[in-house]
Amino acid sequence: MKIDEITKILNANVHYIPEGFNVDISYAGASDLMSDVLAYVAQDILLITGLLSPQVIRTADLMDISVVLFTRGKVPPQDIIEEARKANITVLSTTLKTYSVCGLLYCAGMRSIDGDSGEDHGTG
Repeated sequence: MKIDEITKILNANVHYIPEGFNVDISYAGASDLMSDVLAYVAQDILLITGLLSPQVIRTADLMDISVVLFTRGKVPPQDIIEEARKANITVLSTTLKTYSVCGLLYCAGMRSIDGDSGEDHGTG
């Protein structure tokens, strides 16, 4: 899933995208505990979090996570955006709650870092 599709689904704001960024995001995971994020093993991950801290970007960089989405109306301050710029990590934010973000992306076919996908699940 491309960034423009993610932003459209989530009505998200783009705070930073590295020049030439055109990665297809295959997996998403949500956590406010960066120690849990260290267990992620998939590539091309969207990290969904409500934790607004530079540590989020540092953890994403360590784990080669290419996109971070802040939920619950959290707007990243300039120091977090600058940290993301140095690490070439895309930064997004949305007013939606974390649960809603996960549900919308799941229904759109985004795969979970757990290996589950919303592609084969109906709502009826």
